[in-house]
Amino acid sequence: MTAPASRSPLPGVDVPDHRGRTGLDRTGRDLTGNPRVRVVDVELLAAGWHVLRRTTLEYRGADGSWSRQQRETYDRGNGATVLLYERDRRTVLLTRQFRYPVYVNDHPDGMLIETAAGLLDEDDAATAIRREAAEETGVAIGELQHVYDVYMSPGSVTERIHFFAAAYDAASRTGSGGGLEEEGEEIDVLEIDFDEALAMIRDGRIQDAKTIMLLHWAAIDGPFSAGALRH
Repeated sequence: MTAPASRSPLPGVDVPDHRGRTGLDRTGRDLTGNPRVRVVDVELLAAGWHVLRRTTLEYRGADGSWSRQQRETYDRGNGATVLLYERDRRTVLLTRQFRYPVYVNDHPDGMLIETAAGLLDEDDAATAIRREAAEETGVAIGELQHVYDVYMSPGSVTERIHFFAAAYDAASRTGSGGGLEEEGEEIDVLEIDFDEALAMIRDGRIQDAKTIMLLHWAAIDGPFSAGALRH
């Protein structure tokens, strides 16, 4: 019998990929938190900048029977976002930039209005959002309020976003913002009346989920809520 041919080393699995990563097919294999789930196999489908995996798992249903399932997950790391607000003037500081994924999915021009945001990379969430706010809006954040952490698209994307809010004023606007030119960013900084921002949600000018969530939080529980305005 002829021995099976050995496969070539796979970038991102056996040898470093272009970002120096190996073992990308190991994620999930050691999960033990749910006794109704057994991870059987993890395949690396793609590892460009982010990572696409196909996981084979066994799931025990309510009747006790096990079924074998496959799930594809897109791992782009975790992120953070912040709502910058000035309560006395009732304004918020948002960004606008071109987003191809929304442009290819029915957005009229791809120019999405958003709260400042970015991936954590190797930083903790608070450090990352201070960095992103400075790069995108030119604001040096002082006190930072944690709002909540949210899985934005749990059916296929692993990302969890850490939501924050922070006050800004003229003194904290220490730079021009606009993003990093070396990363191809071209970001407009928009100072918008808070009530107008809510109207922009209603008429569709603001369609970004994290931005809508933070603006609604600001109206219900945050700096523009009835309780906050009484103090």
